[in-house]
Amino acid sequence: MRILALHGSKICGYRSGKQEDFPPLPSAVTVGSYDGLHVGHRKIIDAMIVRAGEKSLRSVVVTFEPHPRLVLDRTSSCPVSLLTTLEEKISHLESMGVDLLLVVRFDREFADRSSESFIREVLVGLLCSAHVVVGYDHGFGHDRSGSGVTLQALGAECGFDVDVVEEVLVGDEPVSSTRIRKLLLEGGVREANACLGAPYLVSGTVVDGQKRGRRIGFPTVNLRPAEPCKLIPAHGVYVARTSIDGKAWPAMMNIGVRPTVSDDETVTVEAHILGFTGDLYGREMMFSMLEYVREERRFGSIGELQEQLERDKKMVELYRE
Repeated sequence: MRILALHGSKICGYRSGKQEDFPPLPSAVTVGSYDGLHVGHRKIIDAMIVRAGEKSLRSVVVTFEPHPRLVLDRTSSCPVSLLTTLEEKISHLESMGVDLLLVVRFDREFADRSSESFIREVLVGLLCSAHVVVGYDHGFGHDRSGSGVTLQALGAECGFDVDVVEEVLVGDEPVSSTRIRKLLLEGGVREANACLGAPYLVSGTVVDGQKRGRRIGFPTVNLRPAEPCKLIPAHGVYVARTSIDGKAWPAMMNIGVRPTVSDDETVTVEAHILGFTGDLYGREMMFSMLEYVREERRFGSIGELQEQLERDKKMVELYRE
């Protein structure tokens, strides 16, 4: 998957920042923030990929960075709890078979653009859209005034077709980012993953910790989340998985304040990777959250904590997806 960034009118490599050639190929396109890339989003993207195959078009996902609410809503430093960082979103999209991801730099100037100018200049002028696929509740442009109806009207004029994909239900309820956030904050990782269509990801940099886990026989990697507004699930112990140099490893993840060994109220994200003994400091890592094991609690002694960690470890070893 090729990844490009759009800054104003400049197209450049997402990772290199260098201006790149951008051939005017007819494309099937979908547009959205796609936070979480849940099963509803996946249905839209899959439909776009199918149309691209039917019509021999380039398949393109257009997304925004940062999330528009982080720019438009200044009521707090994190007006939205993000379900995916951009890197996590990229990881999911690469597995879906998308040809091109265009990351639009979202700022106040871009937010002021009308939906019509976005369609004419980006979808038509830049991407040569021959087919556009959006969700039933899609909105874009200034004040989200653009909709499927707007697209269909301009499509008739500009020469592209439009598909509008209906909502997706899981457990007889519509899937939404709001529903998934609520589940994660309640520890409902399994249910959230059913709505996401893939395990919830927590990623970041491995940083130096206080090495308390090592002293009690459970060394951990301490993760500094890559995005300060990333949603961290409910405090507790989780079954997780990670990949190190292409090899999958089971992990026991703890989210919380470690009340048995610390009086500090700072929330930490740490993981004991079963069987791994190497040095991971400074590395970027991504963990898949699979199952909630138990809530975090204070134990009467370090010995009691060790006994519980042994039981938790067995849960991780026995877990079957």
